[in-house]
Amino acid sequence: MAWTDKIFAYCERAGDPAFWAEPFNAISNVAFLVAALAGAVLLMRTPNARERRIEWGLVFLVAIIGIGSFLFHTYATRWASVADTAPIGLFMIGYLGYAMRRFLGASYVTMLVALGLFIAALRYAGSIPCDPELLPITVAAGRPCFNGSLGYVPALGALLLIGGVSIVRGHAAGWPVFMGGVVFAVSLTLRTVDFEVCSVTTVLGRSRGTHALWHTLNAVLLFLLLAAAIRHGRLVPRQSRG
Repeated sequence: MAWTDKIFAYCERAGDPAFWAEPFNAISNVAFLVAALAGAVLLMRTPNARERRIEWGLVFLVAIIGIGSFLFHTYATRWASVADTAPIGLFMIGYLGYAMRRFLGASYVTMLVALGLFIAALRYAGSIPCDPELLPITVAAGRPCFNGSLGYVPALGALLLIGGVSIVRGHAAGWPVFMGGVVFAVSLTLRTVDFEVCSVTTVLGRSRGTHALWHTLNAVLLFLLLAAAIRHGRLVPRQSRG
């Protein structure tokens, strides 16, 4: 498969190779840039903003996620797919490590073990087969099990687990992270049914699907995570770590 081969992966694009075949999916990526900008403004208002390099890195990654996704939903090629998914993967792994250290006070060893298990879970989840009858239109469109959404389930589990544990421990980041998990559960459902509802989501004379809503809700999720890091991401004192 060549890097310039077209990928027809969403309801809105259908089989159209044109640059603007996915206008809703493409333009909805502005939501990520808004989330990054809001995160940057919030971070600039903190007393030690210049010293918080990791948080600035997270804000930067959110902006790159929006740019990469825009490239994929316009060019729709293999190289654009990498530009789309690579920043997402970096953010998931980076934020998990950050949350383990800053919210849960985990040691570096525990963090590294958790990251290893998380990466293994991502690889495994994406290869799980399912009954084709569950989403017949998606299967008929040549898409993988649950439209490839199973690969994100470990991230959903991590958000709910870290958020829940943080709430139990009384950490202020717990609720925004947990609520981010709830938002992600909704957005993941919308991503999954993109093809299934394709025929009933006609706007301006063309089927649009639900992928643009996936982008919009994920931008909300990412801002919640940025806000949790910016407001509550102080390193847990050693003596209070479990």
